[in-house]
Amino acid sequence: MNTPQNTPEKPLILLVDDMPANLHVLAAALKAEHRIKTATSGLAALDLADREDRPELILLDVMMPGMNGIEVLRHLREKPATRDIPVIFVSADTSEQSQLEGLELGADDYLTKPVVTTVLVARVRNLLQRKRAEAQLRLAAHVFEHSGEAILITDGKNRITEANPAFTRMTGYTLDEVRGQDPRILSSGRTSREEYAEMWQAIHQNGFWQGEMWDRCKNGAVYPKLMTISVVRNPQGDIDFFISSFADLSEQKANEEKIRHLAHHDALTGLPNRMHLQISLEQSLATARRDHAEVALMFIDLDRFKIINDTLGHNIGDGLLVEVARRLRDSVRDSDLVARLGGDEFVVALNDCDTANAAAHIAEKILANLAQPYQIEGNPLHTTPSIGISIYPHDGGDLDTLMKNADTAMYHAKAVGRNNFQFFSEGMNKSTNDRLMLENSLHQALQRDEFTVHYQPQADMRSGRLVGAEALIRWQHPERGMVSPLQFIPLAEENGMILAIGTWVLREVCRQIKAWREQGLNGLRFAVNLSPRQFRHEKLVDDILAILAEFEVPAAALELEITESSVMDNPDAAVLQLKKLNQHGLSIAIDDFGTGYSSLNYLKRFPVSKLKIDRSFVMDIPGDANDTAIAIAVIQLAKSLGLNVVAEGVETAEQQQFLEEQGCDFLQGYRYSKPLDAAAFAEFALARA
Repeated sequence: MNTPQNTPEKPLILLVDDMPANLHVLAAALKAEHRIKTATSGLAALDLADREDRPELILLDVMMPGMNGIEVLRHLREKPATRDIPVIFVSADTSEQSQLEGLELGADDYLTKPVVTTVLVARVRNLLQRKRAEAQLRLAAHVFEHSGEAILITDGKNRITEANPAFTRMTGYTLDEVRGQDPRILSSGRTSREEYAEMWQAIHQNGFWQGEMWDRCKNGAVYPKLMTISVVRNPQGDIDFFISSFADLSEQKANEEKIRHLAHHDALTGLPNRMHLQISLEQSLATARRDHAEVALMFIDLDRFKIINDTLGHNIGDGLLVEVARRLRDSVRDSDLVARLGGDEFVVALNDCDTANAAAHIAEKILANLAQPYQIEGNPLHTTPSIGISIYPHDGGDLDTLMKNADTAMYHAKAVGRNNFQFFSEGMNKSTNDRLMLENSLHQALQRDEFTVHYQPQADMRSGRLVGAEALIRWQHPERGMVSPLQFIPLAEENGMILAIGTWVLREVCRQIKAWREQGLNGLRFAVNLSPRQFRHEKLVDDILAILAEFEVPAAALELEITESSVMDNPDAAVLQLKKLNQHGLSIAIDDFGTGYSSLNYLKRFPVSKLKIDRSFVMDIPGDANDTAIAIAVIQLAKSLGLNVVAEGVETAEQQQFLEEQGCDFLQGYRYSKPLDAAAFAEFALARA
């Protein structure tokens, strides 16, 4: 069974002549290669020409009654639908005038009767072929001119001959600027010789190549493009032209890169995310395993970030995280990796580092950079990091183990006071368990009456007269013995117990003041430390006033010590809280001054009466030049603001003499007295009454 083939439909020709015999002759000559329609008048011809099935060619008699061929052609050329139909005049009129008139109206050819059929067939065939070629050329020219892709044509020697407007828009070069040149003038230098060689091999073997490469615009900008190159050969097989078309892939590449970046980076800080970190660290560990090298992993958590976030809002918290991320990047080398796990947790991976020494050096740099003050939307902020460090292969042979151990080390750093770094060791697991047990014991310490208060006397620097004391909490654990406040105060701050403990200290000190006043110890002022959380508590003022009233203690007998970092976490709120306390006659001292950062603009607004120089700046004076300079600066600053100065940790006569010469007002330390329990302090005070 023969399957019908899809063959091209024959072109339709309209034959117009008022003589049927002439139509018969024309139709007989052309019907083998064409479909034929006939008309015996000009009106009939116009009707057939304007139908949906329009002819591709009209053979038109000139001399016809009613409407002659010239008039028919004029009507055809006036209507857009029939304007482009080619027309061959067939006429017995051989005058030059008739032929010129027809050709001027747009006739494509002119045949005279009687028609030679072989000439007729040849003329028709050639005309149709030429018209089709012209149509293709017009289409090609339209595509060339209006294409959104750049099109470049070069000759057989690869010299530019043509370029379309899209080429100019894309590259910045006009045709006049590039005509006759090799397209290599567009090269960006990013494509290798090997890639060019593969491209030309494909072009010569297959006559076609498609691929991506990078080019350079006239202004020097480099961009990626998708390019197609085709070869045009002549009948002898030689290359006449190379036709290349290309589209700019910059936007596509940018979108792809953006998607890849979002998949592997934190949207807020731009740092690599957990997925990116895992992939990179697996590669780093594989390399270290092969090269018998080490990798340091640092787990970083911001201290008290939740307080900032909850107090000032997530916008401020996010701004702080962005700045922390920037400082972390500035603290490490280009070869190191900084990632954000989420929240306020970050990880730094140090590749090819010099084991613990290099890790410690970078950790110190991070501590210093992150401790500097922040300005986020006009809010001065402070935060410090706690850093845990694990090292491959000593602290784990795989990523999960290293991460877990670095996390454990970080919690150890928090447990020993925050704002420090700790390396992981096997003993840390025991330390973590001890911390949990200590926390459980802390919950029972108040109920079991395990806390006591000791008092470290304070004296006038010049006269040595006793002026008061600082109240220091002590925990006598039934099994561990005396537990240092450095161990349990940060723990209580974290779990919220510091509010209850702080209230107990205030009550105990006021109770003791009342008892001493009844013994005749009057005129002394006792300093009580307020924790950051306690200072920010909305009921602080009411609670203190209630306790003073309960034990009939005057406000002048109590002094509240607040750390520098506490008031600078949120200075505006701190000013309001301090003013409330000051309005009720409570004296305020800034403790540990010099260890944090105080804006002078805020310091002069704080209603405080004393600055306490931290013991770390007193220990090595006057021998250490830096500590000496800091101590002098604090004393001079206090004097300029009308504040008294207390020096903590004074232990030697040399220290006392130096501080006295600089104008320090009060001293506290072993030079005068160690902390004493209540009974010993009473004896000490009465002896100096």
